[in-house]
Amino acid sequence: MVVVRAILGALILFFNWVFTPKSIKREASEQALIDAQTKKIELYQYPACPFCVKVRRAIKRNGLNIETRDVKRNDKFKEELVKGAGQLKVPCLRIEEENGDVRWMFESNDIISYLEQRFSPADTEASTV
Repeated sequence: MVVVRAILGALILFFNWVFTPKSIKREASEQALIDAQTKKIELYQYPACPFCVKVRRAIKRNGLNIETRDVKRNDKFKEELVKGAGQLKVPCLRIEEENGDVRWMFESNDIISYLEQRFSPADTEASTV
């Protein structure tokens, strides 16, 4: 089983690299505003997890600069995830709200929906007008 996982993981990473999506282009001021908002968001993930890859591709497609934290290779990040979210499950998005509250979001589809709703080009244009 370990060999199968290693092979599948390598294939997932290879195809993700080959078919990396292009980021949307924004005005520099608009991108700076979004970058400031994403500084308080982190993605806890495994590099070869297919659901994590799905979320990272959405992050790339939407031109978001969200820090990824590899909980498989970094015990500090693993401890943060378990302590903060209450379980070792990836992908998990850590969102620090403006008031300092922290929210932990699981499930790749929920994470992608949240990111696309919060950072969609139409919303950012409306907020800069």
